[in-house]
Amino acid sequence: MALYRVEKDGRELRIHENADELRSNLAEYIADLSEASIKEHGAFVVALSGGSLITLMGKLCEAPYIKTVDWAKWHIFWADERVVAKSHADSNYKLAKDGLFSKVPVFYSHVHSINDTVSAEQAAEDYEFVIRQLVRTRVINVSEINDCPKFDLVLLGMGPDGHVASLFPNHSVLSEKLPWVTFITDSPKPPPERITFTFPVINSASNVAVVVTGGGKAEAAHQAIDDIGPDRPELPARMVKPTQGKLVWFLDTAAASKLDSASFWE
Repeated sequence: MALYRVEKDGRELRIHENADELRSNLAEYIADLSEASIKEHGAFVVALSGGSLITLMGKLCEAPYIKTVDWAKWHIFWADERVVAKSHADSNYKLAKDGLFSKVPVFYSHVHSINDTVSAEQAAEDYEFVIRQLVRTRVINVSEINDCPKFDLVLLGMGPDGHVASLFPNHSVLSEKLPWVTFITDSPKPPPERITFTFPVINSASNVAVVVTGGGKAEAAHQAIDDIGPDRPELPARMVKPTQGKLVWFLDTAAASKLDSASFWE
């Protein structure tokens, strides 16, 4: 259970004493959403990111979730991916396979990875085509207010610079409106070529969770969550604002150490 759990301005903030407490709470949150989504429309459609997120999801591979979650109904996507071979150490697919879905009974036909044999631009186009096909077959719902896919859950980490997915500060793709999936070839952190969901897709999800640990991300968390005034540049993480869905921040006390208490506790 979270040390602090507060809702304000359409967001929920969960602060945990340590990473292990966060892992337990995150697993319960994901399992509950999985159950609710499967009851509602017969599937749980989730988009993952890379980094430490997969490790923090690790308790899903343990009891009771290994048996109680209906893994066969999961459809797994990536909110962003590095355009490298699936066997490459930088691949988010490899990270998730090694750390999560090789340990649980998912259907590999429901694991939707990118085409890693083409350019970043083509990989983004191909991935959007895959998503559009699953929207047509109603595996993925459609947003009621636009034509974007409505993922049951988009799971995001956040970098020390405030980036989410592969949406980096001051990058031109932040303002992309029409594509569901776009690409970059100049990532400020390697590898340079990546595909990423755009903000219209992220913000059309039923649920979005941003998972952040460590004091190195405390300043970015402060700028993303607190009321910092109009003169500061808006970090990508601050642009995560589900239109009709729910946003939950999962933080440990280190990542939350610079938050303005008045932002949530007043």
